[in-house]
Amino acid sequence: MKHEATAFSPASVGNIGVGFDILGHSIAGAGDRATVRRITEPTVRIAAIRGSTVDLPLQAEANTAGAALIALREALALPYGFEIELDKGIALGSGMGGSAASCVAALVAANALLDAPLSPAQLYPHAMTGEAVASGGRHGDNVGPMLLGGLVLATADHVVAVPVPPQWTCVLVHPDAVLETRRARAALQGAYELKEFVAQSANLSLVLAGCWRGDAALVRAGLSDVLVEPRRAPLIAGFAAVKQAALDHAALGASISGAGPSVFAWFEDAASASRAAPAMQAAFAAAGFSSQAFLSPVAGPAAEVLA
Repeated sequence: MKHEATAFSPASVGNIGVGFDILGHSIAGAGDRATVRRITEPTVRIAAIRGSTVDLPLQAEANTAGAALIALREALALPYGFEIELDKGIALGSGMGGSAASCVAALVAANALLDAPLSPAQLYPHAMTGEAVASGGRHGDNVGPMLLGGLVLATADHVVAVPVPPQWTCVLVHPDAVLETRRARAALQGAYELKEFVAQSANLSLVLAGCWRGDAALVRAGLSDVLVEPRRAPLIAGFAAVKQAALDHAALGASISGAGPSVFAWFEDAASASRAAPAMQAAFAAAGFSSQAFLSPVAGPAAEVLA
């Protein structure tokens, strides 16, 4: 029986513009690591957090990874506990799922130590519990794709993998800036018109149908956020220019990644994505921000046990 495991969880693009809180996909490259030890005491504790530029809570119940393992312990009535060490590879407030990646990595590592490991779908509700510590709500558009890999439709009770052509590529550009999730959510307060919900529902339907059919034209027609993006875009300096740079390079669509300030764009192939990435970064530079670009298949990797 293993008493220690290390797992890696990739970053993610939440919302995919048209799927607020319910649609997301994983990103190859950046991610968080968690090392979890099985301990005799029936508790969860965090021993160390490395790689973060801000002070993160070491109290388990106030940390996404700790809260997720507390939920797991309680649900399974485990007689033992867990000790966690986190190595952060995703900047917080980046729109790349940094808080979610910590709890998913911890869950996947802890799962490897269970006498009867759970499936990713069974880990999903515990991951949402962990994510809620940081975001204030139970939504799965980040933790779902991290657990399953690729593009995922994540609702309160279901997590569904959405097939996409393997050559479709995402460019994620992360500027050297922070936008707190709670601030980004505050921007969404206010009245909405019914026609906005109808338009957003239509666009989400087109994107999902296009992914399942491998029809880029349908995705291009639908990948436009009319509900959330207009209210959050003013919080991201240079956003309009970054998005336009992606569209000028034949993107299927572009929008805010998660709560921002990162921006993502989808392309039909890696070559198009490679040409677009420098232009998107140049647009951020014109707004005064250095940035980092990640290129990944839309069908990105799932979290995995490393050791």
